[in-house]
Amino acid sequence: MVAAIAGLIIGFERQWHHKETGVKTNTLVAIGAAAFVLLSIKVAETEPNIDVTRITAQVVMGVGFLGAGVIFREGDNVHGLNSAATIWCSAAIGSTAASGYFMEALICTLLVIIINTAIEPIDNWLKNRKG
Repeated sequence: MVAAIAGLIIGFERQWHHKETGVKTNTLVAIGAAAFVLLSIKVAETEPNIDVTRITAQVVMGVGFLGAGVIFREGDNVHGLNSAATIWCSAAIGSTAASGYFMEALICTLLVIIINTAIEPIDNWLKNRKG
């Protein structure tokens, strides 16, 4: 539930700013990452020789592939990098929440929101300034 709420909050902010990935994408990524981490924890409880980190490592790789799908090039401009990074963070937050680190998941959620909203004016200024 913590992963779902975190993904929902991040997705709402993205959709509010009319970005490529919104509520559904970020919520599903966070829930999916949490489900895989919970699976690895449950399997490790029944099988003592299982490496708990293997599934989580695959989540990182798989979400990287998913994020690559939202990046596109239009002439000299590249779009979607921030959306891809936000998806990646949603997966990390889902994984953190599923591991039982609820305060850390909340802190990371707030950091993503702050970075995506508060730093955007600075980012736009840097992009538009004369060289």
